[in-house]
Amino acid sequence: MTTHPGARALRATPEGLLWEPTERWVRGRKGDVTVVDSRRPVLVWEPELPVPQYAFPREDVRTDLLRPAEKPRTGLHTGSRIFYDLHVDDDVRPNAAWVFPADDLAGHIAFEWFLRPERGLDHWYEEDEEIFVHPRDPHSRVDALPSSRHVIVEIDGTVVAETRAPVVLFETALPPRYYLPPEDVRLDLFEPTDHSSRCPYKGIARYWSLRGGQDVPPNLLWSYPDPLPAVSVIKDRLAFYNEVVDLVVDGERLERPVTPFSSALSS
Repeated sequence: MTTHPGARALRATPEGLLWEPTERWVRGRKGDVTVVDSRRPVLVWEPELPVPQYAFPREDVRTDLLRPAEKPRTGLHTGSRIFYDLHVDDDVRPNAAWVFPADDLAGHIAFEWFLRPERGLDHWYEEDEEIFVHPRDPHSRVDALPSSRHVIVEIDGTVVAETRAPVVLFETALPPRYYLPPEDVRLDLFEPTDHSSRCPYKGIARYWSLRGGQDVPPNLLWSYPDPLPAVSVIKDRLAFYNEVVDLVVDGERLERPVTPFSSALSS
């Protein structure tokens, strides 16, 4: 049987890393300087991280901008011992890059990205689309589907939204999120905040808090005014954290889920 040249399989290293090649064109920039430009990166999953990272062949990296780290951050990245500081003009990003301690990946360099933007590059692109926070996981899906479900949102017994025209967003490892038409949300009960977040699958979100809502977490309502093309159907729609509001869907009151966001929302 002939294997299709695009077929991939996850590979494991003795150190506990999982990795696979990808055919995506990936670039990383610090300011106006392109530091990485690769058409053959690999995706790497570390045991302690829920999302993948990219590692790039050395020849696709501006290694002339890297210097051995003055204070290597040993103990991170599955025991990596080789770290680099990034020097671009007069700006130095300590420990911006490293080499994974695996023979399979010895010829590759990875860059800080997930949760540590101050140590990494400023902008990342997959093909010509800018990507935020972390690379997209090819084994995860995000599907935004128009629906006619009857959705009621309550906070402390008060109905704050009701619709029969939601868009239901299904994202791997998270509960469904119900994106509601603005006219079906009582926005008079909420006030906009300065908070924002970035998602590699959806884009940049803005937030609202409940007015006088001392007993509920802030920033519990959000919207994507300019979502990425794959989920354009959620543009300007509003969604609540299922973790802190009460949802009644088609007459059934849903249990509040426990997710990676739960601890942050309760603190």
